[in-house]
Amino acid sequence: MAQTKEMRLANAHERAMRRFDSIQSAVRGERMQALQDRRFYSIASAQWEGPLGMQFENKPRFEMNKIHLAVIRIINEYRNNRIDVDFTAKDGSEDDKLADMCDGLYRADEQDSGAQEAFDNAFEEAVGGGYGGIRLRCDYEDEYDEDDMRQRICIEPIFDADSCLFFDLDAKRQDKADAKHAFLLTGMTYEAYEDEYGHSPASWPKSVYQTEFDWRTPDIVYVCEYYEIEEKRDTLRIFQGLTISNDPPEERRHTDSELKDDPELLEELKAIGFTEVRSKKIKVCKVRKYIMDGAQVLEDCGYIAGKCIPLVPNYGKRWFVDGVERFMGHVRLAVDAQRLKNMLVSSLAEISTQSAVEKPIFTPEQVLGHQEMWSNDSVKRWPYLLVNPITDASGQQMPTGPIAYTKAPSIPPALAALLQITEQDLQDLLGNQQAGEQLQPNMSGKAVELVQNRLDMQVFIYMSNFAKCVKRVGEIWLSMAKDAYVEEGRKMKTVQADGSTGSVELMQPRLDRETGAAYTENDLGEAKFDVNVEVGPSSTSKRQSTVRAITGLLTLSPDPDTQQVLTSMAIMNMEGEGISDVRDYFRKKLVRMGAIKPTEEEQQELQAEQEAAANQPPDAQSQYLMAAAQKQAADAQNAQANVELTNAKVGQTKADTIKTLSEVHATIPGGIAQ
Repeated sequence: MAQTKEMRLANAHERAMRRFDSIQSAVRGERMQALQDRRFYSIASAQWEGPLGMQFENKPRFEMNKIHLAVIRIINEYRNNRIDVDFTAKDGSEDDKLADMCDGLYRADEQDSGAQEAFDNAFEEAVGGGYGGIRLRCDYEDEYDEDDMRQRICIEPIFDADSCLFFDLDAKRQDKADAKHAFLLTGMTYEAYEDEYGHSPASWPKSVYQTEFDWRTPDIVYVCEYYEIEEKRDTLRIFQGLTISNDPPEERRHTDSELKDDPELLEELKAIGFTEVRSKKIKVCKVRKYIMDGAQVLEDCGYIAGKCIPLVPNYGKRWFVDGVERFMGHVRLAVDAQRLKNMLVSSLAEISTQSAVEKPIFTPEQVLGHQEMWSNDSVKRWPYLLVNPITDASGQQMPTGPIAYTKAPSIPPALAALLQITEQDLQDLLGNQQAGEQLQPNMSGKAVELVQNRLDMQVFIYMSNFAKCVKRVGEIWLSMAKDAYVEEGRKMKTVQADGSTGSVELMQPRLDRETGAAYTENDLGEAKFDVNVEVGPSSTSKRQSTVRAITGLLTLSPDPDTQQVLTSMAIMNMEGEGISDVRDYFRKKLVRMGAIKPTEEEQQELQAEQEAAANQPPDAQSQYLMAAAQKQAADAQNAQANVELTNAKVGQTKADTIKTLSEVHATIPGGIAQ
């Protein structure tokens, strides 16, 4: 008996719950530690959570949060050295317009969807707790237009990824490209859940919690997005059309499933002359998405765009121990040293609050009647203080004076030694990044470079792991773009590496001028690229460095043309308010000079300008100069003609002379015999 839809969804829910329970039980310990580490450095009072806080419940509890500053330094280092995605052709060709178009479309999607927030959040959670995440999603360009079905790819953050993002336990790759299923938990209020789904919620079982010292935790119901990869075997059939003249025959490719879904397709191919030439066994991969709660499947979203699960993890430090995936960030190893420092500082503060002044001790009879004078001495500053004399048992007065003095508290030697050791341990565990702040103005460039390289090496592992994460984002984006960006003639925004914007039209029919064959330009279905990542300074830092370098080169180049190009490049890379129009002007100037490669729009503008210049009549001065040149050319031709006429007349005269002499000789007697 065939499964009904309800049975299929029930089986999918049961399968997802079973898989999630096994994942949760295996990774809960690591995820809990990651969550505690993030709380430890970022939330006030979190460093006293647990049994330690109970021991100091009625004592001072100060926090000298050294870890927070160390984490922020690493985050700032990343934000000053962004990671960019670059698509390159698999055959290694450099001049690939389709790859450049993909670069521009990817940057535009990053810009429009606020992807920097997703990248920053994933990096910060990985540095703090050891685990972060990013998601990709297709969304409509205009949700309120019923007729607009166009979609754009959004890159979005995953908050609290250590307690919300879970992958297949059998996936061993760091980017989880080999995962067969994944879970993403999203929190909703009960009211929002009922408005969305129309019934009472049954929360997804989430067990990674840490809520100590939080003033209020809202009531949240968790909904799970479940992604499952479905792989099927299929046969790809290649059909070849009729051969016309010397042109290569047209090929069409269809799978058995496509031919089965559309029975008329095969008859149509045969009718127009296509015959099957070969076939190949292939693997078809699709990703199915479900939305579930703890009781049922709320929505079957069907197959999504692309062939990859659109979830990407990011790790701070990662390894496998005893077959279990382990990870940590920059916080975990310094937790004990930070707690010890807080304890010592709190104990020192408690000791210092005790009186540091030795106070005299009197009997009640000695201060009787003078209590106010003694109690107000610190305010009134009396020149002297009075006490009553005391008498012994026989009634004789005894020397007046305090019986004893209180002793000021002393700092234990072990406490001072521990404070010094703890401070050094924190610097060692956190990387001693204070060395970067001790650079002196008179230090040599080599010394500064060595210090900076030492600081960079402490950040390198986080940057390297995040580069793998960003590379996976690029791979998933390309897979989704092949399915989402398929509208013929659709115009889309692109963003260049320098931040300038442009546009591109998809699926444009073109005709090869050399071969005469028709092809489709800007077809992402033909995009077969490798994804590379580049780690470098931020755009602002790059521009400032470029301006400084170009300014130095201007003094070395005597060539006026080279100086003009360098000056234009420096102005193009300057930052400032109201300078964008000037940058655009100098970019167009460099394009006209041929110094930089024009975009498609700029190439069209150049061609239009050249055609307009060719069709535009010359001005009055140009007309005068052209007329003068034509007159000079005509005068030269007339002079040449006169010279030729004169030469002809001279030749005629010589001929006439010879003829006359011949006639004279003929009239002389005997002239013929001679």
